[in-house]
Amino acid sequence: MFARNKVLQSAAIALTLSAAFAMAPATAQESADPIKLTLHDWTGQLITTEIMGEVLKKAGYNIEYVQADYLAQFAGLEAGDLHVAMEMWETTGRDAMDAATATGKVENIGPTGMKAKEEWWFPEYMKEKCPGLPNWEALKEASCAEAFSTAETAPKGRYLGGPVTWGGFDDERVQALDLPFEVIHAGTDAALFAELESAYQRQAPIMLWIYAPHWAPAKYKGEWVEFPAYTKECYEDPKWGSNAAAQYDCGKPFGEIWKVGWSGVKDKWPGAYAAIKAFTIDNDEMGAMITKVDLDGKSVSDVVAEWMGANEARWSGWIKK
Repeated sequence: MFARNKVLQSAAIALTLSAAFAMAPATAQESADPIKLTLHDWTGQLITTEIMGEVLKKAGYNIEYVQADYLAQFAGLEAGDLHVAMEMWETTGRDAMDAATATGKVENIGPTGMKAKEEWWFPEYMKEKCPGLPNWEALKEASCAEAFSTAETAPKGRYLGGPVTWGGFDDERVQALDLPFEVIHAGTDAALFAELESAYQRQAPIMLWIYAPHWAPAKYKGEWVEFPAYTKECYEDPKWGSNAAAQYDCGKPFGEIWKVGWSGVKDKWPGAYAAIKAFTIDNDEMGAMITKVDLDGKSVSDVVAEWMGANEARWSGWIKK
């Protein structure tokens, strides 16, 4: 009986130690300091970040979520005060990302698996009032601009841009293409889509910034404006085009949504770095989760928990790499 009790005690100790090691960071030398993940002001990014954070918690890491400005966050990432940003869009964030990675203090940790599109968008019903759409040149017509005007902008058309912190060069593009439009910036992501919902229900004029992955392009019938094709020189060369004012006279780039981080992450938390690098999700998955939050009224945390429960085999592979 005594021997049996000793065996049971040893087994209990082993299980306790095993559980403790399971909750510890992947390697003994990894820091117990919190990994600071940045939060921004749109639903998809909050979901992406919380998924990554919850996965890292499962591996035993200490996680802290920090509200940060989309573009200004790079100062914190370069200094190591912030550690990981889970969404940097090729469409609007490439310049800031490239400038930061050029310092050697910030690293592009790879694609998220999602593809970004952000551009001027209009409801299908507006084509009757501006039949040249989606060609951007239709917007130069006074009658078309007036069709998109409001009391505050008439006779100019009104373009509802995203929050100013998102970047995007919409004001510069209006000037470069000599469009008779006034750019009005929404204060928040929620305000942007609330205004779309209101206008769409009333069949009222609206031209605004729409992005994907998101539920809006699926819920509402409409099209993106077709601007001149993006080129790197259009955004980076002040002498682009016939004169300096012609810079930004092209559409926004399309492409990857990147993960970026402080370059010290891979040395301080190598297991977490490997998991962040392995993270991948696609537009359809993200669009479905954004819909659950924005349209169905679920919380981000509940949607993330649901995804974690349904995808354990997948995310557990990220923390074993």
